[in-house]
Amino acid sequence: MTKHSPRIVDLSETQPNRRRGGDLRAMLTPTAVGATSGFMGLAIVQPGERIGEHYHPYSEEFVYVVSGLLEVDLDGETHSMRPDQGLMIPLNVRHRFRNVGDVEARMVFHLGPLAPRPELGHVDTEPTENSEGAEQGRPPERTGAVS
Repeated sequence: MTKHSPRIVDLSETQPNRRRGGDLRAMLTPTAVGATSGFMGLAIVQPGERIGEHYHPYSEEFVYVVSGLLEVDLDGETHSMRPDQGLMIPLNVRHRFRNVGDVEARMVFHLGPLAPRPELGHVDTEPTENSEGAEQGRPPERTGAVS
């Protein structure tokens, strides 16, 4: 068994993931830091952008809005979110985020527990504009998938 030491990860060390819309950065992951219970990252969403609808069959998702104004659809019901608000999304709840403000929005997310395999962590329920040019069929970094 590999023992991991505490490690600080800078946002600049992460790769953008735009497959579902926005700029999703998986930061504290099994690959990066040896996490075993879940993973954490940052979503950067420009004005007018969205993160396409999806759900997580194995993980709860915790989100915290750092900046900007977002709307989140939870199983089709729209809710507004602003800075300093958090949300827990239960397993299997369909969700999509939209930046409805005029400045960049930043949202921290954490998912746990991990899915048995990364490609099982996310189930997309709609295509996104960014999915056309994204690498298809390649599973994301061992994150359980990104918000």
